[in-house]
Amino acid sequence: MAAALSLAERGVGRTGQNPSVGCIIVKDDHVVGRGWTQPGGRPHAEAMALAQAGEAARGGTIYVTLEPCAHMSQRGPACAQLVAAAQPARVVIALQDPDPRTAGAGIAALKAAGIAVTTDVMASQARQSLAGFLSRIESGRPFVTLKIASSLDGQIAMADGSSRWITGDVARAHSHIERARTDAILVGAGTFRADAPQLNVRLSGLDAYQPRRIMLGSADAPQGWEVIRTPQDIAKLGCNTLLVEGGAATATGFLRDGLVDRLMLYRAPILIGGGKACLNDIGLAHLNDAHGSWQLTDSRSLGKDRLEVYEKAN
Repeated sequence: MAAALSLAERGVGRTGQNPSVGCIIVKDDHVVGRGWTQPGGRPHAEAMALAQAGEAARGGTIYVTLEPCAHMSQRGPACAQLVAAAQPARVVIALQDPDPRTAGAGIAALKAAGIAVTTDVMASQARQSLAGFLSRIESGRPFVTLKIASSLDGQIAMADGSSRWITGDVARAHSHIERARTDAILVGAGTFRADAPQLNVRLSGLDAYQPRRIMLGSADAPQGWEVIRTPQDIAKLGCNTLLVEGGAATATGFLRDGLVDRLMLYRAPILIGGGKACLNDIGLAHLNDAHGSWQLTDSRSLGKDRLEVYEKAN
């Protein structure tokens, strides 16, 4: 299942509203098929793996990170039917699909076909891998990552607004990888007017993966951009993942509304002092209320800079 989860990472940010799923088929201790959700959402991981395995799938074991879909689509057959027709001996599933069109029906179809089914294998890891899809289905909005690049004292710009560049080349390259893994990127109208950001992926080999560009505010969107008026309007975007890149007012609004699921803090080893702070008042009434809200999930050096990743505590 760990290998299937690794395959699923290849499709993150490129599958549209579909989840990015990984699938591996094993027969006689050999991998005979593997697949992951393809760009745009089709073919699905199971269809890709079954096509590679062919007859070797019969009697084998299929490992898949999400329950095979059970609903028919104009874009392709239901994966539960494809798997049942391949007649594996066993299907191992990391996570049941919360989409009401499947929601257990895929598992039921496999069992009805006489296939042994094991569920909840590495389920917590699968929830992390599928966080965007699960957020859209279960909460009605995308999984939101707030990115902040600041000095050690929490400043995102000089007092005159100049901010290029606080972090170094390595940290900026890492942030572009994150852009390539998200469906959409958002900045506030003030940041758009002040910085004219491109919000594109500028890394060789990844430039084909360009997220949607969203502006928060009431201004008209330039060509190639979309506008939403409030943070709550992210539910209307219909995407799985959203990367919020600034500025301070926008970051504050998303935090105040409880819409941030993950924080990516890039810190440069510099002090600015009287600059522009990364956040304004987020509505905190008491200091005790600030504790226990976030848990560290990753920390690493990026050249001279430092990245810390936090996720909302349960």
